[in-house]
Amino acid sequence: MTELSLRTIDGGRVSLDGEAVGGLAAQLRGTVIPPESPSYDEARRIWNAMIDRRPGLIVRCHGAADVLHCVRLARRHRLLTAIRGAGHNIAGNAVCDGGLMIDLSPMASVRVDPDRRAGWVGPGATLGDFDREAQAFGLATPLGINSTTGVAGLTLGGGFGWLSRKHGLTVDNLTAADVVTADGKFTRASATENPDLFWGIRGGGGNFGVVTAFEFQLHPVGPEVLAGLVVYPFDRAGELLRRYREIAARMPDELACWVVLRKAPPLPFLPADAHGTEVVIFALCHAGDPAAGRQAVEPILALGESLGQSPGQPQVQPLGTHLEMMPYVAWQAAFDPLLTPGARNYWKSHNFTALEDGLLDLSVQYARQLPTPQCEIFIAQVGGATRRVSPDAMAYPHRDAEYVMNVHTRWDDPADDRRCVDWARDFFTATTPYATGGVYVNFITEDEERVAAAYGPNYRRMTALKQRFDPENLFRMNQNVPAQAVA
Repeated sequence: MTELSLRTIDGGRVSLDGEAVGGLAAQLRGTVIPPESPSYDEARRIWNAMIDRRPGLIVRCHGAADVLHCVRLARRHRLLTAIRGAGHNIAGNAVCDGGLMIDLSPMASVRVDPDRRAGWVGPGATLGDFDREAQAFGLATPLGINSTTGVAGLTLGGGFGWLSRKHGLTVDNLTAADVVTADGKFTRASATENPDLFWGIRGGGGNFGVVTAFEFQLHPVGPEVLAGLVVYPFDRAGELLRRYREIAARMPDELACWVVLRKAPPLPFLPADAHGTEVVIFALCHAGDPAAGRQAVEPILALGESLGQSPGQPQVQPLGTHLEMMPYVAWQAAFDPLLTPGARNYWKSHNFTALEDGLLDLSVQYARQLPTPQCEIFIAQVGGATRRVSPDAMAYPHRDAEYVMNVHTRWDDPADDRRCVDWARDFFTATTPYATGGVYVNFITEDEERVAAAYGPNYRRMTALKQRFDPENLFRMNQNVPAQAVA
């Protein structure tokens, strides 16, 4: 192989001659991909098209041994190192410029023990991979809402989705992990083995090592759940949101109801003249007894009718409803068509303990000004079991959040970059007075400096852990926590 010049963590360069690169390749089950390789451009491409970086070397790992060899190489030469799972993170930290990209995507195995209700998942697996294996036994663990998202990145940042109100965050269901630390050692982390490291990886992102396997607790779910959408016209959005706020406060933990403000996609159950118009979408999933679910969703189905109870106010009829028993794996993939790779994406996010009137009014105002038809504001209802864990039990601290808002700006033409980013930032700034100040770390974009806010009261402990496990900050391509000795 030809000689490679790679970027180091201190901004310099180091040369790896052909013999060194060939020696690495000979040690691996996986594949070494230099920049001249025909597969290089595909290997460096990730979900967010705004990220266009060129690693000096990509290694596709097929097992923990491959990861060990890569981390030891990176440590020996102090290489700038990025870790890729499924490459779905908004900030694009899966790819670095000039350094070493450790690609875990081939490590996508999933194994389920239905008797123990346990699942073992590789760091390259997607949510869809995990869900399909677990649902063969009527089991699941709380994950996100897009089946192409990677289990690894989602979990390391915290993870929440349709099952979280009932069963907690993804990290609340993580029972153990295999980790390659910055000193090139293979380590087991659990409540009884290296508990400090286990504390840190549950929400601390990739700051403390490369996870080569996850072990999760599973719960009986499905295989069918009551799920779907109720879509209302936008002209009385403010009233609909205020009524939703009242209903959500009384919802059982088995039911999650998220709000999406956007232009209507061409859904088959909506009239054609509604396509492309602003709408209020209520997305529901009840992970429990079907009869109880039908009763629990009734207030949302009747939400528009309830507006007509005020004197002089007419009812509001949904533009369309698609709510039925469906496979859980199908519901988990329902939003995939709106989140395909290759578009330009920019996010801004807040946590809220309540949906105050001013926040709802601003949400309606900015939803009338969406810069492209692909943009949306979504408000995820969490709470429930996610609040029943102490904020200091693990790195993820935001147990006060009842709602998480993501301002999801999405477009295709680079000429629209400034307009779309400015809209998201303006809305974020306007709604800041109503937020907790905390943020879900997986929603932070590359231009934000909110890591301390992401970890709040746990930040100081995390800097001490970083000093212990990665004092030279080898793992810095993440929402980075600096190494700092604590007196």
